[in-house]
Amino acid sequence: MIDAQLLISAVIFGLSIGAIFFLMAIGLSLCFGLMRIISLDQMLYYSLGAYITYSVSVASGSIALGVLGGMVVAGLASFAVERLILRRIYDRDIAFTMITSFGVLIGGVGVIKYFWGLVPRPVQIPLSSQVTIAGTEVPVYRLMLIAISLLVYGGLWLFLNRTIIGKAIRAGIESIEHVEGLGINVYRLFTVTFIIAGSLSGLAGGLYAPLIMVDPQMGLDVLAFVFMVVIIGGLGSIKGTLVSAFLVGQVVSLGSLIYAPLAQMAPFAVMLLILLIRPTGLYGTAFLKR
Repeated sequence: MIDAQLLISAVIFGLSIGAIFFLMAIGLSLCFGLMRIISLDQMLYYSLGAYITYSVSVASGSIALGVLGGMVVAGLASFAVERLILRRIYDRDIAFTMITSFGVLIGGVGVIKYFWGLVPRPVQIPLSSQVTIAGTEVPVYRLMLIAISLLVYGGLWLFLNRTIIGKAIRAGIESIEHVEGLGINVYRLFTVTFIIAGSLSGLAGGLYAPLIMVDPQMGLDVLAFVFMVVIIGGLGSIKGTLVSAFLVGQVVSLGSLIYAPLAQMAPFAVMLLILLIRPTGLYGTAFLKR
């Protein structure tokens, strides 16, 4: 019998991990939905966000400033990669773009090692206070992560449904040919989408940095889980990414509570089960070649 307080702690832990998974995976989902590329280099921007947060927080003493700096640097890095590399291969096969983005990730890890070395770096937790929920003390910082992920989801929804650029991106996800037919420069949409995706990945790294040791391999360590979140939710679906991220977070958290190895195995079992029932994921639609 699992203790009630332990169960509540595990649920909150799972939701906070899911929040980070969402911020990391949403970039992958957006890039696939509009550009039909699997942008594994999003994990590089996640790592960059964490390292910039570390460096700025050490220099200034402000974690918030570090997270903001991480978002900006990650956004600039994603802009450079999109303009210099990915823009040249949009018309190539999806497997080719995935391998190219993975090469960018591996090369970026090497750059991080060059500037910051191989030793993991700690980042101070900005909020050490706790709040009591049903008799269980829960870290406020983890609740803040959950709230931020929901705010990001709400902001993305408003952007995609209430702004001209957002509506153009949604239309491009449905049919890029129709958007081109309206005279809209789709490559500008690609750039905007990629910068948003990279900035959110950097935000994920900056927010998660205080809970882990910042390490050059941190992007590679979570790559399988993030890819799994996107697959379960449905490629290109923002709502599916949110639901899937919280689902995987809970499976990891509760699985480790029941039996530690389940934290690694159970998410893959869940993914296989869902794909057997819904091959396109929870909220995905059939893949259409462009």
